[in-house]
Amino acid sequence: MKTLFVRKTLRHAFTLIEVLVSVLILSGTIVYALKIHSQNKEQIIYISERSKLSLQDSLFVSDNSIRYHKDKKEAYDVLRKYFKVEDQKSREILKKISREYFIPESIKLITDETEAPAAVIDEIKIKDKFSSSYFHFKINSF
Repeated sequence: MKTLFVRKTLRHAFTLIEVLVSVLILSGTIVYALKIHSQNKEQIIYISERSKLSLQDSLFVSDNSIRYHKDKKEAYDVLRKYFKVEDQKSREILKKISREYFIPESIKLITDETEAPAAVIDEIKIKDKFSSSYFHFKINSF
């Protein structure tokens, strides 16, 4: 009885080419993941800063805001007509917050129908590091 010895070649490690290919794939994946992470971080910072400033912008949107075209106003100047701020520290904080206004021409919506009311739309643009737009709607008559 003859015994055939077949030599099995066992691979105990990866070849150099396989290691290099896997390193290239991993590095490409990591670079792509870091790029996405940095873009998301920039967007998160923008959204959080914009949210903070939109809360401050609410100090500048009032019934009289339409009169401030191309004016730079402090929050205290806008609010003192509506509120009496007695605390000196609060006044100083409000005086440090300022915005520049830009008010484009009003948009007048006039309908031919007698049942529909006419309306005027005013846009209030508040300029700062993160500019924003607000709209004031006024219905004239029914």
